[in-house]
Amino acid sequence: MARPTSLPRICIALGFPDVNALLKHATQEVESGETFLEFRLDYLNQPMEGVKAIRRFLELHPEVSLLATCRRHQNQGRFNGSVEEQLRILEAAVDAGARAVDVEIETAENARGGLENLRNRCTLIVSFHNFSGTPALDPILRRMMKVPAGGYKLVTTARKPSDNYRVLSLGRSTRTPLVMLAMSEMGLATRVLSTVFGGLYTYASPNAAEGTASGQISARLLRSLYRVEKFSRSAKIYGVIADPIRHTISPAVHNRAFQSRRLDAVYLPFLVHPPQLKDFFTLAEKLPVTGFSVTIPHKQKVIRYLDVVDPLARRIGAVNTVWRKAGRWRGTNTDVDGVLVPLKKRLSLSKSSILVVGNGGAARGAAFALGDAGAKVSLVGRNPDRVRALAKTCGAQPILRDQLRSMHFDGLVHCTPLGMFPHTKECFFDGKIPADLVFDMVYNPLETVLVQRAHAEGKEVVPGMQMFLEQAAHQFTTWTGESAPRAVMEKAALEALGYSPELRTGTYNR
Repeated sequence: MARPTSLPRICIALGFPDVNALLKHATQEVESGETFLEFRLDYLNQPMEGVKAIRRFLELHPEVSLLATCRRHQNQGRFNGSVEEQLRILEAAVDAGARAVDVEIETAENARGGLENLRNRCTLIVSFHNFSGTPALDPILRRMMKVPAGGYKLVTTARKPSDNYRVLSLGRSTRTPLVMLAMSEMGLATRVLSTVFGGLYTYASPNAAEGTASGQISARLLRSLYRVEKFSRSAKIYGVIADPIRHTISPAVHNRAFQSRRLDAVYLPFLVHPPQLKDFFTLAEKLPVTGFSVTIPHKQKVIRYLDVVDPLARRIGAVNTVWRKAGRWRGTNTDVDGVLVPLKKRLSLSKSSILVVGNGGAARGAAFALGDAGAKVSLVGRNPDRVRALAKTCGAQPILRDQLRSMHFDGLVHCTPLGMFPHTKECFFDGKIPADLVFDMVYNPLETVLVQRAHAEGKEVVPGMQMFLEQAAHQFTTWTGESAPRAVMEKAALEALGYSPELRTGTYNR
């Protein structure tokens, strides 16, 4: 087997329908510091024009390692020519200066003699792709290794969380030079972790355009947010489980906090569908994951998979923070701190009446915490039956929406997703807000319709960002034993939401 030439750890996949767009984005990537690019020649109407572009580009940027790919239509690419034409294009790409070429296994098996010229002149990567799932991988790897190459790329599609480990584990079970990735949003962990699991390199999308495969993220995120070139093979892995997961800013906040405290750790978003919670614990055990945040829709069901749950979280029936200690999974609810700390700064809870809006996990946490603090708690929500059931459990007073017109409270805690991005026009209240202080747990956007109306009515407002940061700070301390860098976390949260870092939630009250 030919030995692989050393390549950078992040390859930017560039697939565009015309040469000008290809060269434009390639130049932008080089100007941002990238040195390893893939030119998808099959994306071009005339792939040989891409070969000319390679020559021109490398004359200007000889320091760049360029990987040429011309995947056939039969193998999920866009090139409609024959195997012979495909290989001629790749040979021309090497003549133009390409340092590596990617040949799919289907072509490689049908043109073994035709690969010798490529193998002797560049790094030959033989690739396999499965766009529907993650099958048994060992037989596939054995099949690929029958073709001598400088490296092998095995790419599947993650359909459940544990598929991530099945793909990553290949890197530690073989000495074969390997690129191993799982496509789809669920496979993001493989893109971040593959190189520390022994992979040759990982793929990223260009910073200013879409990638060429499902689940690709930009090199900027890989480097600055996930720090793929900074954490070590023994780094602790943390994360957040949710469905959906795209809206979460937790990776931005916790990764920045780890960086601030110089911890060898990384925090990942794990998409976990409701029926897949048990499968996620399989992944968490094997990676292994040290701790994770829990959000919608898993806060209640996660309890059944934990060995130890603190008493208040058990009473609430919801956990948002999980960690492993002495081989046992433990859970707590830091949402409690997220609710109580901001409110105690503004109200004497033992003398206050508080309306909690909602009947899910967040509302349960708020109702129990406020009741334990001595507040007189009332509950309202869109499902009266669930409101009554929760009120009975936590000793609160159930309220129907129509009754609110004649009632008033010292404070209001909004615990539903109404108003959350992308449904930013929604609001639970259609009339006057029945409280002097309004605490909205929604933090994206910072100013929900509820918050805007509260300001207009002259109410005191507690933005949801304060709760998010408070519970996140307690999570950080629970996991690491260190004090949370709160200012750093707040700045990261605001930047992740697209707000100016000069805005501070501690003084955010117009």
